[in-house]
Amino acid sequence: MTQTDTADTGATRKGGAGRLLTRRRRRPRNPDGTMPLIEHIYELRNRVLIAMAAIIVTLGFGFWWYGSGFFDIPSLGGILTGPYCDIPPGARLQLGDDGDECRLLATGPFEQFMLRLKVSATAGIVLASPVWLYQLWAFITPGLHKNEKRYGVVFTILAAVLFIGGAVLAYVVIVHALEFLLSIGDNVQTTALSGTQYFTFLIQLILIFGVSFEIPLLIAMLNVAGVVSYEVLAKSRRGIIMGIFVFAAVASPGQDPFSMLALALAVTILVEGAIQFARLHDKRKNKSRADWLEVDDESASPLGPADDLGGSGPLERPAPLTTPAPDTGTRTPGDTRPLQAPAGGGSLYDDIT
Repeated sequence: MTQTDTADTGATRKGGAGRLLTRRRRRPRNPDGTMPLIEHIYELRNRVLIAMAAIIVTLGFGFWWYGSGFFDIPSLGGILTGPYCDIPPGARLQLGDDGDECRLLATGPFEQFMLRLKVSATAGIVLASPVWLYQLWAFITPGLHKNEKRYGVVFTILAAVLFIGGAVLAYVVIVHALEFLLSIGDNVQTTALSGTQYFTFLIQLILIFGVSFEIPLLIAMLNVAGVVSYEVLAKSRRGIIMGIFVFAAVASPGQDPFSMLALALAVTILVEGAIQFARLHDKRKNKSRADWLEVDDESASPLGPADDLGGSGPLERPAPLTTPAPDTGTRTPGDTRPLQAPAGGGSLYDDIT
């Protein structure tokens, strides 16, 4: 084998491997959304990588935003420490010569860096929520029916809006929660919070509010998929509300009445909205459902009027059948009648032969 043939063979091998990888990457999807297990793994990997890339980008933005503001927007650190600084001066430790400084304590050499990274990661998750929520829905969509896929974009937008809305409500609530928690014994003690304690409490409250606000959307999705009906939700309304208040009492990190009531009332209102959505959706679905599908399997379907059957009155008597004339065995070229036995009892083969 010459050197040229060897080079051609190597190029063919590389080209064949490249074509194989290209064919695997560009493999078309089935119209019904079915795919092998290995294709599901590849798709999950791609969805996770896209979501992680979006979170990393927003994390970098949050890391820069933590110490710097832009336009008329203050820095992220200043926004997050706002509720603590709004507490009356007598309820928190004052730093600085004139006592106007509002800062948190750091008790370790790496605490400030790790705290900034933790806050940036939380901001990245919140800001990138539209991307990773869409990737999650896009991974689930191939297993749904066509009429269920059309709700994908709407549910993705609502999920992102609810998650960010829960985070904003947590920030508003924490002002009253901190004022209650830190001023309840201000005549005896002065609170000196470290950055880890304060931001851990704030991040936990933001994530709990954001995740809890997805519960009504989950109920609406289950109703659209046909898993939960409005009748079941209406009968379980009291139990659902009781479970929401118990969840708010257990999940709230501060155990203060303001955050618990705010979380419970907000989720209850959203869940009631999801129940009303289920009522309207089931009502519209039942209107488009055929009447005969509502009949029990053991019952007979009611017959309509006689006009629906194509006529009225008694059926006409059919005409009598006529006996065909006996075949004499003589065939014409255009005759397609079947052969009949002769009247004398002979065989058809005798006439043929």
